[in-house]
Amino acid sequence: MTWNAVTGHRALLGEAPFWDAPTQALYWVDIAGQQALRLIGANVQIWQMPEHVSAFIPCESGDALVTLSSGVYRLDLDSPGLEPRLTLFCVADPQPGNRANEARCDPLGRLWLGTMQNNIGEQGEDLPIERRSGGLFRIDRDARVTPLLRGLGIPNTLLWSDDATMLYFGDSLDGTLFQHFIHTDGNLDAAYVWFGPHARGGPDGSAMDAEGFIWNARWDGSCLLRLTPSGHVDRVIELPVSRPTSCVFGGEDLKTLYITSAASPLNHPLDGALLSMRVDVAGKPCIRFAG
Repeated sequence: MTWNAVTGHRALLGEAPFWDAPTQALYWVDIAGQQALRLIGANVQIWQMPEHVSAFIPCESGDALVTLSSGVYRLDLDSPGLEPRLTLFCVADPQPGNRANEARCDPLGRLWLGTMQNNIGEQGEDLPIERRSGGLFRIDRDARVTPLLRGLGIPNTLLWSDDATMLYFGDSLDGTLFQHFIHTDGNLDAAYVWFGPHARGGPDGSAMDAEGFIWNARWDGSCLLRLTPSGHVDRVIELPVSRPTSCVFGGEDLKTLYITSAASPLNHPLDGALLSMRVDVAGKPCIRFAG
């Protein structure tokens, strides 16, 4: 596999890539840089957010959701990058000192949002995690919020089985990816350890391919792990960045893998870059927010 740096942009903490198939556009964020970015063709548009932003997801209504520290907002995509028009949609987690982290939409187009203790300083510097104050929340199209999990450290990875009865969810503080059975009432069963700690870094964001394998970015591991549906390592994909953070399948055939990354103390030239590579299996499409 050969990789390419898609743009010259370098993020402090690149995250949450989302491929919008109807518009052939890639959405992603720089959490610490407070930027929401969209790539269409060779053109990158950047909206400068007033707070840390962890996800940028287009909506069926034509605008997009951005998950900021103070809540989930709608972003007018026609607004200028330096003066983004934001409208508060909901506050999922009112816990003081928490911020949004992982966020994705399930097969029904509902937003699932994981939160955590804020670990980013005013200058983008790392702050220590001192408490497991995070949670997992489901947000419906009418802005109704349902709490699902409490006591989370660093929530990462949100993926669902084809029949939407199984959630794949990670906590980087535990170095573990879990499975949760989803009951018919929407509540989650107790966590089952699906893939435990591994020598190649900690688990960050993930994408699922058409064969049901999960591609997991390994923070401080300089690689992706492709994991079998039963939770075993199928292959290791080496990367030229120290801290890959997440990935998504895109392109017309969903066989272009986009990988976000973060800056690191190692200062490798491509740390913080958005990478792409062609792969031999198609991915599953991302789901827009239904509202």
